[in-house]
Amino acid sequence: MKNENKLKDIVKDKYGQLVEDDAAGCGSCCGPSDSRNKVYNIMMDDYSSTEGYLADADLGLGCGLPTAFAKIKPGDTVIDLGSGAGNDCFVARHETGAEGKVIGIDFTPSMIQKARSHAERHGFNNVEFREGDIEDMPVNSNVADVMVSNCVLNLVPNKNRVISEIYRVLKPGGHFSISDIVLRGELPKSLQEDAEMYAGCVAGAIQQSEYLGLIEKQGFQNLSIQKEKPIQLPEDVLTAHLSPEEMTSYESAGTGIYSITVYAEKPADASSTKEVDEAIQQETGGSGCCG
Repeated sequence: MKNENKLKDIVKDKYGQLVEDDAAGCGSCCGPSDSRNKVYNIMMDDYSSTEGYLADADLGLGCGLPTAFAKIKPGDTVIDLGSGAGNDCFVARHETGAEGKVIGIDFTPSMIQKARSHAERHGFNNVEFREGDIEDMPVNSNVADVMVSNCVLNLVPNKNRVISEIYRVLKPGGHFSISDIVLRGELPKSLQEDAEMYAGCVAGAIQQSEYLGLIEKQGFQNLSIQKEKPIQLPEDVLTAHLSPEEMTSYESAGTGIYSITVYAEKPADASSTKEVDEAIQQETGGSGCCG
């Protein structure tokens, strides 16, 4: 648990700094950390032609376009995990319409503040941002029609806990579309252990088979990969972490870093979250009541 909290602090500090850099007019690639921030930007997809897109809310931190695959319908309640400055929430708002609702959850206070300022400035009264940990979402059970996330689960040490929370919060018959980074083959140890690489989503990646297995184990159905693309780390980023011998080994090992967009559904007959709630109570030692 101590190590998990340390990793969370790394992520919170790094993403808070990215908000400050953006406010200073640097975007996510300024100052002395230029080459390291390439880890973020090489993954991003182009939102510019997407309806509902706000350029000011796009910090270039995603690795896909989950809202394009999320099958959002007018009137839906949509939740974005790790909502950042609000980019995917505002795209989702366009899809769900004024009669729907969008909730963004993020644990970085400066991100929440920035997202709220965008929503207020544009009069988006049906978009709400809540500060909280997606391992313990500040949302009741069975409320979301759709959940999306863009390159965030990598940043969470306890991915299984997040997936169980997604299951809890989705309505029976609801679904998610999540873009994330996965591995095929093992990363060199020096990349895995680097804090900056962790915050940039690469070192926090797990094997694709393990990632999909966690989703299946939770009870989701109709699992599919909607999109995938290979991620090529820039040479200067690799040379900052690997010796020439390690570089040669890495390039010849066939290791692959991929962005995938994953879709799955909560069964329509999942009328109760009792088992999930009981599992959470066992983890926390709580009884589900007070006094």
